[in-house]
Amino acid sequence: MTRKNQHVVPHDDKWAVRGAGNSKVTKQFDTQREAIEHARGIANNQQSEVLVHNKQGQIRERNSYGNDPFPLKG
Repeated sequence: MTRKNQHVVPHDDKWAVRGAGNSKVTKQFDTQREAIEHARGIANNQQSEVLVHNKQGQIRERNSYGNDPFPLKG
């Protein structure tokens, strides 16, 4: 299984989940919260990251699920 990061992005006045590198969205939602929950489920399954974008398209939050280095650096 490919580990694709999941992006929560604005899409047609709604919010969507898009796998990294995909041109089409995976699923579209009315709220950003719904999109984040869906993306989190995919990321948990694939042990990848969720990148949440704001309405201007800039990344505002980043969370990883199961792919963290151990021990933590820093």
